Amino acid sequence: MLKRIKGYIIICIFLAIGYFISSNHIIFYKTNNNIDFTLLKKSYLTLEYTFYNVTTKRPENIMKIGLLREAGIGDLLVDIGRLTEGKKQELEARFEYENY
Repeated sequence: MLKRIKGYIIICIFLAIGYFISSNHIIFYKTNNNIDFTLLKKSYLTLEYTFYNVTTKRPENIMKIGLLREAGIGDLLVDIGRLTEGKKQELEARFEYENY
């Protein structure tokens, strides 16, 4: 009986980890020679762009990705100093228009 309960607990732990991974973007970035990360909520459960490094990518290429744009990657790029607010709004408007 105890062995079966332990098995169920392990299954629940793996399900919780899977749900967490499929519902969050884990965004890595470098500031002052430190690697930091931020969690952004996904708009729906998926494994696309779960782990994403913005350190070496151009902001224009990052903002092209609709799934990241919907999650608020533009605000993160502004917070870490990779974009200005005006440039973020310009890129969001341009890529939203191109997607329709």
